[in-house]
Amino acid sequence: MKSETLMGYFFALVATLAFSNVYIFSKAALNEVHLAQFGIYWFAIGTFLNFLMAAKNKKLSQIRTLSKKQIRVLVILGILEILTTTTFFVSINIIPDPAVTSFLGNMYPVFLTLGGIFLLKEKFGWIEIIGAVLALSGAFVISYTGGTTLKTFFIAGTGIVFVNALLAATASLVVKVHVKKLSPEFINLNRTVWLLTFSIVVFVVTRQSFAIPVSALKNIAIGAVLGPFLAVLTVYYSFHFIDASRSSVVQSLKGIFVLIGAYLFFKTIPLSHQLTGGLITVFGVLIMTLAQAGVLKTRK
Repeated sequence: MKSETLMGYFFALVATLAFSNVYIFSKAALNEVHLAQFGIYWFAIGTFLNFLMAAKNKKLSQIRTLSKKQIRVLVILGILEILTTTTFFVSINIIPDPAVTSFLGNMYPVFLTLGGIFLLKEKFGWIEIIGAVLALSGAFVISYTGGTTLKTFFIAGTGIVFVNALLAATASLVVKVHVKKLSPEFINLNRTVWLLTFSIVVFVVTRQSFAIPVSALKNIAIGAVLGPFLAVLTVYYSFHFIDASRSSVVQSLKGIFVLIGAYLFFKTIPLSHQLTGGLITVFGVLIMTLAQAGVLKTRK
């Protein structure tokens, strides 16, 4: 395996571990503070760290050379990230067990792969289709409540996770196309600046207080280092070295890490059918992404 490929998988693994912990620390913080309070601290820390990283690596100079097309891309990414991140943290806030949220989030690599197929003209085979069906079936099992009406059919927050996965896949595809022209540091800084700006607006409109518990601030600080800074940056770096589908192979294991972390941190474990559905989603995504990455030979 080439050194560049190994580097790509390394960044994908770091991103997966960091993202897994975001579920834990954001849930812990949101149990104590309002979403608007959470956002302003979370993205202030993320923006500060990303600014330092971009300055250290001399990426801020890219601002002077941005083309009109690149500016449009950054604006589109900013809007997508606001929608994606808002729906993500709303789902974290609504669904009691972060492991369940994470398992449902496995719809993201399904949408990412499907987007690569239909928008980027990536090839696919029958095993990818089986994997996608398994992942979506697992998500159905997780979210099904046994209700008979549309309102009670799925657990609260399922629709938000679905929208979040669709938006996240769209943003990732935009990044995949343009990441080689704009540095990961610059794209990540653009992301957190937009999110911080949006958080400030929401904070002012909802008239929240800056005063929050020390325990919440600690969880926000840890999560912000892992999420807006380390996780997103390493995902972008993984795209530099390996295909998005190969990166998704590693990221599909996120649910397992979140499951362990949620148990250790909150002493929670999904219901038996949710755990079964979650494992089905992980298995389905692994099959799909391994096939898409070429590890499982499905095409001539």
